[in-house]
Amino acid sequence: MEPGSGLPQRRAGGGGLDLGAGSAGGSPALSGGQSRRRKQPPRPADFKLQVIIIGSRGVGKTSLMERFTDDTFCEACKSTVGVDFKIKTVELRGKKIRLQIWDTAGQERFNSITSAYYRSAKGIILVYDITKKETFDDLPKWMKMIDKYASEDAELLLVGNKLDCEVDREITRQQGEKFAQQITGMRFCEASAKDNFNVDEIFLKLVDDILRKMPLDVIRNELSNSILSLQPEPEIPPELPPPRPHVRCC
Repeated sequence: MEPGSGLPQRRAGGGGLDLGAGSAGGSPALSGGQSRRRKQPPRPADFKLQVIIIGSRGVGKTSLMERFTDDTFCEACKSTVGVDFKIKTVELRGKKIRLQIWDTAGQERFNSITSAYYRSAKGIILVYDITKKETFDDLPKWMKMIDKYASEDAELLLVGNKLDCEVDREITRQQGEKFAQQITGMRFCEASAKDNFNVDEIFLKLVDDILRKMPLDVIRNELSNSILSLQPEPEIPPELPPPRPHVRCC
């Protein structure tokens, strides 16, 4: 579904170039027009985008995030308490983008906490487990959360996770596609965090959709507030977002 090109570029590690272990006094003078050249620092990110991952408990939200950011997979991940996040830098459309990916808890008792992260999200990934019908049946509940708290401009992507468990499938691909078709602008994809299938494509296509939707002048002006600074990023938004006036049909 998503393009195979434009894969995320891993950020270069820090540290200067090692010029040798000899003492400063013992280094021979460079000749023949040679000169020492400092290693160029990596280009700073042009702006950052916030993406949140939502869905019922145990659908693999943390696994998708960790596979994309760290290329790791934990067979027995602990349930997320409240929220967690990771950061990854990618390059798309000539822009260097710092993605701040928020992994939210699936339990209802954390809804008052996690709802605060919807408003600033430019992209929302809604995940269900293809082997557990109850996680698919919960999708309308998650859509109500999106409609209440998220920006109407947020890009939506529905993901059926755990494609590696095809033999235990309870939700067909057609069911997932049908649900996504009912939501204006929602894309659909099936993936496997365990097998690393479609994981990069999920995030990269979502970011590409966000950038494609924004005119160049909007990218320059509206996102200017997102240009990175040296100040630490807050872990919790200062206030809960107000309810949205318009509700998507689901």
